Amino acid sequence: METPEKWDNKALFRLLWPLVIEQVLALTMGAADTVMVSSVGEHAVSGVNIVDNINNLLIIAFIALATGGAVVVSQYIGRRDYKNASLAARQLVYIVSAVSVVIMLFTLILRRPVISLIYGKVESDVMEAAAVYFLITALSYPMLAIYNACAALFRAAGNSRVPMRIALLVNIINIGGNAFFIFGLKIGVAGAALSTLISRSAAATVLVGMLVFNRRLPITLAGLHKIALIRTMVRNILNVGIPSGLENSMFQIGRLLTQRIFTGFGTYAIAANAISSVVNSFSFMPGMAYGMALITIVGQSVGAGDYAGAKRYTAKVMKIAYVTVFIINLLIYIFMDPLIGLFSLSGEAHDLAKNFLRVHCISMVIGWVFSFALPNALRAAGDARYVMIVAAISMWTVRVSAAYFFSYVLKVGPLGVWIAMGLDFISRGSFYLTRWRSGKWQQKKVIE
Repeated sequence: METPEKWDNKALFRLLWPLVIEQVLALTMGAADTVMVSSVGEHAVSGVNIVDNINNLLIIAFIALATGGAVVVSQYIGRRDYKNASLAARQLVYIVSAVSVVIMLFTLILRRPVISLIYGKVESDVMEAAAVYFLITALSYPMLAIYNACAALFRAAGNSRVPMRIALLVNIINIGGNAFFIFGLKIGVAGAALSTLISRSAAATVLVGMLVFNRRLPITLAGLHKIALIRTMVRNILNVGIPSGLENSMFQIGRLLTQRIFTGFGTYAIAANAISSVVNSFSFMPGMAYGMALITIVGQSVGAGDYAGAKRYTAKVMKIAYVTVFIINLLIYIFMDPLIGLFSLSGEAHDLAKNFLRVHCISMVIGWVFSFALPNALRAAGDARYVMIVAAISMWTVRVSAAYFFSYVLKVGPLGVWIAMGLDFISRGSFYLTRWRSGKWQQKKVIE
């Protein structure tokens, strides 16, 4: 049986590199869907984009609960209490299954009203494409929830290679399915949705099977069919998962509100923002991976009572993350002109996109690592409520309010949104860094 890691450089590398690859694969899957469905027509791309934005908001619950479960399980593993780690793992699967089924049923019944509520009146062909895509992808929610939960359990045990391999499998099935359904059977957006459903179902099935039958891990899902909820463990998972879910929900809502500013400045502003977002997405991936690693590292360290180790390992990961983010953003800053040139933008939109990326690269280097990677260390120690409160205050008082203030009052235009986003990075990052250095997170408890 594998035991908790001592996080030396070799162990850190073994944990980190699969997480980075997994993030790249996740980005690739989304891009492949968009590119392949674009052959059907603009209405199909629009319909898929509309539903993906809504899906991102709805499935936050699965990701947040998976985070809560990973924190609880990693702390039990750090304590070498593998029996309770396995019990908590099963509780996580029960919780995400129940929540995902409720969200799935809600979506199946109200998918058209939900689309209309968020996007208002859309053209009939776009609505039909969106409704079909929404229907089929909603059926995949339980499989996606279980997939996320099981992947988080592997990471909590320090094994990030299995989720990476499954992410590769998901990409292969999804792209192959798209080719078969869209280009072969010519069933358009339904084909894209079916390949998503099949790939998620395959991933969830494989991961559950591995956790049931794999005896090398310190946790197991053996006995999953004997459903029994343990109130204290459910509460512990929700104590981390609910704040994380609320935080991410507010983030997505605030993001949608600031995105609406671009529509008021014309098509060139919308296009410049879209392309800049595509380019800067590459700067997030390694940092997101390092943040996920901190859940495992700090969770196991706190579970073992090794707070000095938690501080030491976090400092090491943060240094790696900072150097990586600096290098990537420096490259984007230097080569932003040819990168933006890969897309067919007007001269005005091209110049505006460059301004967006200049602001973004500078603010990323200053504050992103502390504002989006470090909070996972606090969550893993049980300080999720503080993270949520800071995120909510910074989102509404800095990002959203400042975006409208800069854009309209100071007449900075759409660039004001990106300036406000950068200030949000710096604002929340300073609070998280202060909290971490204060050591108050050491007073929190996730498991008794």
